Amino acid sequence: MTIAFAGHSFISSNNMVKEMVKDQIRNNIIDNNLVTCYLGGYGNFDEICARACRELKQEYGTIEIVYVTPYISLSEQTKIKEMQGCGLFDTSIYPPIENVPPRFAILKRNEWMMTNADLIIAYVNHNYGGAYKSLQVAKRKKKKIINIYDLL
Repeated sequence: MTIAFAGHSFISSNNMVKEMVKDQIRNNIIDNNLVTCYLGGYGNFDEICARACRELKQEYGTIEIVYVTPYISLSEQTKIKEMQGCGLFDTSIYPPIENVPPRFAILKRNEWMMTNADLIIAYVNHNYGGAYKSLQVAKRKKKKIINIYDLL
């Protein structure tokens, strides 16, 4: 089972949202022993999901946390080493988007995550922006989507 996350860069109710994300991941760990979580690493929702994944990894041990980087620049590699040194994720990957102009890299990375995940856990409460576009990709790909915002 692979889970990706899509959410706005700013959300409220951080603790409540984190617990709801954890509950949704737990529900899928029951059915699947190994869970891979793709994280984007930008914004409030990504941070909440990263914390939820780390806490569940301590509890279950069957979660692999993967940072999906949109860039291969030297500064991004430095950022990755720092984040990995802090234990924010287990590994990082760079999707096959090397021919994409930098200004579209995050969008294309997000599309790759939505395409390659089995489940999307989202926090989307309006119909514009990157998180909304990611969710639209997931819907077109007929992915299972759980929008935390709809559960509040």
